[in-house]
Amino acid sequence: MSDSDELLRIEGIRKSFPGVVALDGVDFDLRRGEVHVLLGENGAGKSTLIKTLSGAHTPDAGRILVGGEEVRIHGAQDAERLGIATIYQEFNLVPDLTVAENIFLGRQPRRFGMIDRRAMEAQAAALLERVGVQVSPRARVRELGIARLQMVEIAKALSLDARVLIMDEPTAVLTSEEVDKLFAIVRSLREDGVGVVFITHHLDEIAALGDRVTVIRDGRSVGQVPASTPEEELVRLMVGRSIEQQYPRERGDTGTALLTVEGLTRDGVFHDIGFEVHAGEVVGIAGLVGAGRTEVARAVFGADPYDRGTVHVSGRALRRHDVNAALAAGIGLVPEDRKGQGLVLDASVEENLGLVTMRSATRAGLVDRRGQHESAARIAGQLGVRMAGLGQHVRTLSGGNQQKVVIGKWLLADTKVLILDEPTRGIDVGAKVEIYQLINELTAAGAAVLMISSDLPEVLGMSDRVLVMAQGRIAGELEADEATQDAVMALAVSSPAAGPAALSITTTSTSTTETEARHGH
Repeated sequence: MSDSDELLRIEGIRKSFPGVVALDGVDFDLRRGEVHVLLGENGAGKSTLIKTLSGAHTPDAGRILVGGEEVRIHGAQDAERLGIATIYQEFNLVPDLTVAENIFLGRQPRRFGMIDRRAMEAQAAALLERVGVQVSPRARVRELGIARLQMVEIAKALSLDARVLIMDEPTAVLTSEEVDKLFAIVRSLREDGVGVVFITHHLDEIAALGDRVTVIRDGRSVGQVPASTPEEELVRLMVGRSIEQQYPRERGDTGTALLTVEGLTRDGVFHDIGFEVHAGEVVGIAGLVGAGRTEVARAVFGADPYDRGTVHVSGRALRRHDVNAALAAGIGLVPEDRKGQGLVLDASVEENLGLVTMRSATRAGLVDRRGQHESAARIAGQLGVRMAGLGQHVRTLSGGNQQKVVIGKWLLADTKVLILDEPTRGIDVGAKVEIYQLINELTAAGAAVLMISSDLPEVLGMSDRVLVMAQGRIAGELEADEATQDAVMALAVSSPAAGPAALSITTTSTSTTETEARHGH
């Protein structure tokens, strides 16, 4: 490699926060026209490194070189001036602005001193076409689903014409078709000489797209290997040990139906949904974009209204559109958007863990703070939450540890029926296995789990039954031993008949999300 091929070099970067050493001597380099994968567990330091490169954090020690020259990056404008663009895992968009306004925020084209909306929308439309998403430049961002929000973020980054593009979990919420489009975009950028830093927890994507891999563990770079390195070796480098079983589902005997849904209908969204989930059982939900999975889950939890149908927990009917009734009956929901809907980001770990149980821990208007503290400490220890202490703001935790906190608050509440919507999105393989073991513990204790996931191997590996939704209806049910990727996808693209005859299901479950079933790369 000649000096002119090197776009970016990081040498001995260190960064500490109160009580936490996030980076402890990280080395990394990026060449022109390559995809360099940055791999590591949640909490390993990847996010801190990205924020250091984007100007959000200033390193305590070490050097950053761009084009062979040492630089200081004090903010987003410095990074942009140096040709560095970052697509964060959590979206950085303004909900009330249009797609075009978000793409060119702060850089709007002008004519005679005024914003040239026609030019801005035309340029935005061209970028959206390039990323293969059908969205009007005039659409408000708050009207878009998560998958389309991700593509808008990518379009925004492409508008910067960057030489270094950092992509943090860009495929986490994309359908398999959208992943293919994204990979085509990345390959095109690579051919144009752009260097791409690609962060992913989908190990199968590394060999498909990457050139090199740098592994970070506990804030240190522990190895650099070719992208063709076997997945088992990558896992060993990431977590410091071998993981024998990726989907460690422990199936036992099932009990009575804890959750029963009959004829659930929300006109124009989902129709005549019926299913049961039994004690000790994991029922997985698969389906394509717009199939209705998340919408059904939110309706069951009482967060969204529905027009007809009933929801029963342990044989007792729930009031429609009543979250408090669902909570009292023992239903919990881990939402797809953990930051927006599952956490109070500026509250502490302890406060977030106690959100569900605070009411029951209150007597005469006073909260049993000692009991809440002891319970939070116990569950945080059980889940292995990496933190400086229970008082740490949950905003500062890694994605995987945030997810553990979201799940932990329901464990404290002795939830009977736990609905998991994309439970491992953006989480590394080690943390995934920990969450799968939690699912096993829940079902072994007699709880019922309804799991929605766009990671199809996860659905197949962790479900006792798989329900497939298509066009707002249940297209079919598959037992664990007959559920294959091909069988699920065949149902997902089918056109269910418009009536009860299409639902030859006795024990089923259902739900949807803005993302599609991944069928592997």
